[in-house]
Amino acid sequence: MNLEYFIAKHIYKGNSESTRFSGPAVKVAIAGIALGLAVMIIAVAIVTGFKKEIREKVIGFGSHIRISNFDNNNSFETVPIRVDSSFVKSLYGIKGIKKVQSYATKPGIIKHGDAVQGVILKGFDKDFDHTFIDQNLISGKPVQFGSGVRNDSVMISERLAKMMHLKLGDKFNTFFFQDKIRARSFYVKGIFRTNFPEFDKLFVLVDIRHIKKLNNWDDDQVSGFEIIIDDFDHLDQIGREVFLKTANKFDDKGSSLLSRTIKELHPDIFGWLDLLDMNVWIILALMLTVASFNMISGVLILILERTSTIGLLKSLGARNWSIRKIFLYNAAFLILKGLLWGNVIGVLLCLAQYYFQFIPLDPHSYYVDTVPINLKLWHVLALNAGSMLMIVLMMVLPSYIITRINPSKSMKFE
Repeated sequence: MNLEYFIAKHIYKGNSESTRFSGPAVKVAIAGIALGLAVMIIAVAIVTGFKKEIREKVIGFGSHIRISNFDNNNSFETVPIRVDSSFVKSLYGIKGIKKVQSYATKPGIIKHGDAVQGVILKGFDKDFDHTFIDQNLISGKPVQFGSGVRNDSVMISERLAKMMHLKLGDKFNTFFFQDKIRARSFYVKGIFRTNFPEFDKLFVLVDIRHIKKLNNWDDDQVSGFEIIIDDFDHLDQIGREVFLKTANKFDDKGSSLLSRTIKELHPDIFGWLDLLDMNVWIILALMLTVASFNMISGVLILILERTSTIGLLKSLGARNWSIRKIFLYNAAFLILKGLLWGNVIGVLLCLAQYYFQFIPLDPHSYYVDTVPINLKLWHVLALNAGSMLMIVLMMVLPSYIITRINPSKSMKFE
């Protein structure tokens, strides 16, 4: 067995049984590491969970990549493009693309009783991906778009339903201002809640045939295509491939196509989410600093308490680095103990929040109604490995005090 490891293990066991003044210092050091790691695990799980929730809501309303007419100029009153089955098929040839769905938008004003609200009707066809709506539907049923006949049923948000005093099955009128005022009546079939007011109060999901009829479009004309991909981490790469495929693409009217990722469509939201990463790094740095200084204090007290042992080892011919390794091993044992308790506390609190959601939030301020948790194994492992490495490295400098201990004076002092 490694001699330094053997002695360090003996000292560690002696510390756990010791009633001397190093005992409280060691316990404080372990508690500091445990608390620091627990806070880091919780912070990373909450911030990544919050980013994931917000990102999924934005993508749910706008997909990962959008292809539209270059002349739209960010308006919801869109210039159409023609559906080209061969073009859609070519998009599926790009690795990572999961779904391509057509859509159309139309601004209008809905009225129910005395309530009036400006909205955007967003129409979908039979290729509509219901996953996001199914996850957020709180009452009613999803509307099956593109079923063969024009469907007067729509899906609206809970926020819009409250603003307009609408319930399931209620009928409301929608007015459109073109060359002349046109009106349509719809029925509420489904109500969803995403807690994202910018979109909840804006969109009404309808059958695309209504918008085509209102705009006098042909059956093969749409506002554009929305692309859903498998992995958000590959968004930029897939976005570039889609851009290259659409950059020189024109429809039969000579209109060019424009492809943009969800980051380009909503730079303010994703810029804000990126700023949250800075908060995480600050928390990690603070927690590691506090844990490291607690550990340094504990190791220094251990060294001072074992001065006579250090002097004896030096008198027997042990080198400074060999003795320093003993205390570094001992510090590693204490760090591992602190990390173990930190994992237990951090992971249990995250799991409790994930399953029981005992910490609520104001959805009007935070866009979610409870603290979100995104607990990943590799996050926990990375935090453990990083904490272990950083704290052990910071132990090297205080262990230098061992080289200043004189064997004759230390043993005389004893």
